[in-house]
Amino acid sequence: MQDQENQAVPNPEADQASAQASTPAEPTLEEQLAATEARLAEMHDAFMRAKAEGENIRRRAQEDVAKAHKFAVESFAEAMVPVKDSLEMALKVESPSLDSLKEGVEMTLKQLSSAFEKNRLLEIMPAQGEKLDPNKHQAVAVVPAEQEANTVVSVLQKGYMIADRLLRPAIVTAAQAK
Repeated sequence: MQDQENQAVPNPEADQASAQASTPAEPTLEEQLAATEARLAEMHDAFMRAKAEGENIRRRAQEDVAKAHKFAVESFAEAMVPVKDSLEMALKVESPSLDSLKEGVEMTLKQLSSAFEKNRLLEIMPAQGEKLDPNKHQAVAVVPAEQEANTVVSVLQKGYMIADRLLRPAIVTAAQAK
């Protein structure tokens, strides 16, 4: 009976010893410090690589912008070279007739218009009676007219836009209020 009592009475020291034997040993402070330092070194390396990559991206972007500024007019210049060639050839003709000069000028104007169109340089040529748009038109005079006030009476000079940006407003005269 005494054997049964010994078995039934819990022994806390024996339980702790068996629990320590079954669980893995905790790392020492030195081991924890070494592991943390290794992780810190990895993180520092990753940070430095990310920082260098960011600098490389910034530098490449600056180079791209500089190239874009430097060669922005390249397409337009390529379209203008044939126009210049045509004008130079016209000047080399020994005895041009009026008809041949007119035909040459018309062909050169077509080349120039094509170059403008290709590079999205659009004319602003308002029609008579069109509402005056201060974003596209510049009224230099107000004249009495038989049309509604603040409308275009005549165009003195065409305007131009590059894509959606105004390059030069159309210079117009506007109708005076009655």
